[in-house]
Amino acid sequence: MPRAPLALAFAALLAACGTPQERCIDTATRDLRVVEGLISGLERDLARGYTVDYYQVPETRWVPCTSYVYVPGRGDRRGHYRPVHRMCLDDTVRTVSRPRAIDLAAERRNLNELRLKRAELARTADAAVAQCRAQFPEG
Repeated sequence: MPRAPLALAFAALLAACGTPQERCIDTATRDLRVVEGLISGLERDLARGYTVDYYQVPETRWVPCTSYVYVPGRGDRRGHYRPVHRMCLDDTVRTVSRPRAIDLAAERRNLNELRLKRAELARTADAAVAQCRAQFPEG
């Protein structure tokens, strides 16, 4: 699930640009959105029968690179920069996935508990959203 943190970061970035009402609603529903993301991940894992762990592996590889060398002019000719094409080492990080077995019964219990928590959070979020709309009415 490497996309989940990215999506949450993007949502947080968008929330910072919103109106006061939107920011208030975003804050009031944050826990609900996190729990819903966990529920969807557990449902996906249970449907598959296993989970997928993602980890990063540093690696160094050769990549083409270009540098420029100054060539001085002779006589009345001006100097110029000449490209030099070569290979350079580049440090990167590669994301690797690995399947991992899960305890299906325990995951089902976790899913049921999260669904109960989602219902509780939805009730409190509804009240908080109504309060946000009253506090920051939009014209």
